[in-house]
Amino acid sequence: MRTRVKICGITRAADARAAVAAGADALGLVFCDSSPRAIDLQQARAIVAEVPAFVALVGLFVDPHPAHVECALESLELDTIQFHGDESPEFCASFGRRYIKAVPMGGGVDPPAYVARYAGASGFVFDSHRLGERGGLGKCFAHEATPEGVRGTVIAGGLNPTNVAGVIQRMRPFAVDVSSGVEQRPGLKDPGLMARFLAEVQRGDSNRE
Repeated sequence: MRTRVKICGITRAADARAAVAAGADALGLVFCDSSPRAIDLQQARAIVAEVPAFVALVGLFVDPHPAHVECALESLELDTIQFHGDESPEFCASFGRRYIKAVPMGGGVDPPAYVARYAGASGFVFDSHRLGERGGLGKCFAHEATPEGVRGTVIAGGLNPTNVAGVIQRMRPFAVDVSSGVEQRPGLKDPGLMARFLAEVQRGDSNRE
């Protein structure tokens, strides 16, 4: 099975086109005002208009007000919601949509217990932040600490074209998630780095342990 790729923090239509051309399976749109990759609904609509069928759109939220999520769902054709804060399982499930939950692998939680708590999630993003932090740090974590046998395992945190093939070979995740590792600066994606990242994902798949 090939590894799926989500490129997160898309802020411009041009970056969305380049990510799709590189072969991304999903694009992440950040709706968190404190993030340097945050976008508003007008920007999001312009991005969504450039995304063809069969490329998934993921809306990322961090401890949002319910109305914030509902407004995005009503305005955009989002395929999946990603919750990256301290949202409860009940909150995550309350919108009646498929959702994925970020797991803080930097400390503060027991990963298997955390995953079990969100039994309704369609997948889990294992990221390098600590409990109470917001992710997007561009740092790696000890990937071997990722629980085994988790449905929809997504490895994130510090991935880039130089290390993603090795992570795939060792961990065999369902998907990988990259943001800062394919940027010129926060919020501005680099087409060349995205293409290299996808090529390295393919190389990792062809050399899995």
